[in-house]
Amino acid sequence: MRLPVTAWASITHRATGVFLFAGIALMLWALDGSLADPAGFNALEETLAHPLLKLVIWAVVSALIYHALAGIKHLVMDMGFGETMAAGILGVRVVWALAAVLIVFAGIWIW
Repeated sequence: MRLPVTAWASITHRATGVFLFAGIALMLWALDGSLADPAGFNALEETLAHPLLKLVIWAVVSALIYHALAGIKHLVMDMGFGETMAAGILGVRVVWALAAVLIVFAGIWIW
């Protein structure tokens, strides 16, 4: 069975939501460490300079970007706009294109 592009968008929206749930714990840990004291901030700054952790941060930010854009698309559809299959496919393509551009910009910003 081939799933339509709208189904893939819905599945990835749910998957990024689950991933964000776990990623938020990491980000809260980093925030707590950075606010504890100046030494904690400096230690976290050194730790987050590692390329692997930058990749993890980029993954969390990328999931947030996609999840937010797909969520906005869902809210627009809930208001009664773009409920046809053609409009849904166009909406998915717009979300994927915007997400791709913003994710690349986020990667440049993080590195």
